[in-house]
Amino acid sequence: QVHIVESGGGLVQAGGSLRLSCAASGRLFSVNAMGWYRQVPGNQRELVASISSGGNIKYADSVKGRFTISRDNAKNTMYLQMGSLKPEDTGVYTCNAHIRPSITDRYYEYWGQGTQVTVSS
Repeated sequence: QVHIVESGGGLVQAGGSLRLSCAASGRLFSVNAMGWYRQVPGNQRELVASISSGGNIKYADSVKGRFTISRDNAKNTMYLQMGSLKPEDTGVYTCNAHIRPSITDRYYEYWGQGTQVTVSS
């Protein structure tokens, strides 16, 4: 079984910082591309940032210059350092990972439970 656990969400004032973590555990023959998605009720889920196993990074235009995505392959963990937070950054942040559980499996897409980030004015 594959487990995805996120942490680090919470309440923060505008201009503040927050660091999200996403740890994958269980059957992990190979963890490939990972990313952070954000969703607000009534809105479509959007990709905030992604990082490939080789370190190729992409950011949504709205977070460029303020957020930094990284990963520690030895720990199967991905991070999102969020700075200069704005009220519009509020939402549920969910970790996504493409994982091959074993050598006999194909790759599957996994999602974490999501962590709430609320930025007050």
